[in-house]
Amino acid sequence: MDFWSLFVMDFVKQLQSPTLAFLIGGMIIAALGSELVIPESICTIIVFMLLTKIGLTGGIAIRNSNLTEMVLPMIFAVITGITIVFISRYTLAKLPKVKVVDAIATGGLFGAVSGSTMAAGLTVLEEQKMAYEAWAGALYPFMDIPALVTAIVVANIYLNKKKRKEAAYSIEQPVVAGDYPDKKDYPSSRQEYLSQQQGDGDNKVKIWPIIEESLRGPALSAMLLGLALGIFTQPESVYKSFYDPLFRGLLSILMLVMGMEAWSRVGELRKVAQWYVVYSVVAPFVHGLIAFGLGMIAHYTMNFSMGGVVILAVIASSSSDISGPPTLRAGIPSANPSAYIGASTAIGTPVAIGLCIPFFLGLAQAIGG
Repeated sequence: MDFWSLFVMDFVKQLQSPTLAFLIGGMIIAALGSELVIPESICTIIVFMLLTKIGLTGGIAIRNSNLTEMVLPMIFAVITGITIVFISRYTLAKLPKVKVVDAIATGGLFGAVSGSTMAAGLTVLEEQKMAYEAWAGALYPFMDIPALVTAIVVANIYLNKKKRKEAAYSIEQPVVAGDYPDKKDYPSSRQEYLSQQQGDGDNKVKIWPIIEESLRGPALSAMLLGLALGIFTQPESVYKSFYDPLFRGLLSILMLVMGMEAWSRVGELRKVAQWYVVYSVVAPFVHGLIAFGLGMIAHYTMNFSMGGVVILAVIASSSSDISGPPTLRAGIPSANPSAYIGASTAIGTPVAIGLCIPFFLGLAQAIGG
């Protein structure tokens, strides 16, 4: 059987998996006008348990593994997260009717990681019995945090430069001698320009508060908690009796909710440029292919498993649905949430889960034989 026949068979098979079926089911019942509502508090508990389980899995694996094996995949995760932001900055931002700051925020959200997409990818790998490093889930923060930090820093640099240009333009006409003898009497635009020039040191983007905000986010907090408990304690008993058995059932509920939410946010994309729709469909595949290529380098040089390569590609194709939006809202308040959140939740997440997971799994199986 040739490469493409095997790939198509695997791809179609993955579309029928329970994880993807619940996502599609959620979108269908929402489109039909169902009044089903799952309380936000329940979703919060489900997300906490899923990410804690992933963290515990990674922590236990790290405690029992050789740390040198993790270095290259972690470096590649960082590179991927940062690269995705710059891809958006120099592609999406150049398209008609797309504001630069909105494009940067979109790149930050797509560079950050969706815990639910990662959980779905891990579940599909287990269903297909494809081996992967148990610590692969711990690559999450190494892609997530650099992407969010990079997006906020790049956006603030752009906004500061834009303000300086606008202020400089406003003072092009020279001041006539004697018209404004005192600096405080300058027109507001000139005064603002002088204040800005004198206070440049206060306009520098501070990196640590951004990292701190990301680490305090609910998604990363839950996963890092599980990671620390897995490394420094012995949680195997509660892991095997509680977290592991519930994982797939809870994930199916979350996929149902995400499908319903994705459909409800489709309308938000009508408020912004249609290029966001194009980006949201194409970007997950491009980002995932970049990570897949880097993962293959780790595969051939460090014996990184093909399952690990798939996980790296899946988290790269995902877009943050929990920690990313509040972080970007705080870090880039001038960006339009309808643009980056609508693009992510309405299209990016369904594409990542419904298409990218089976795509990269099928690609790995075809390459790996």
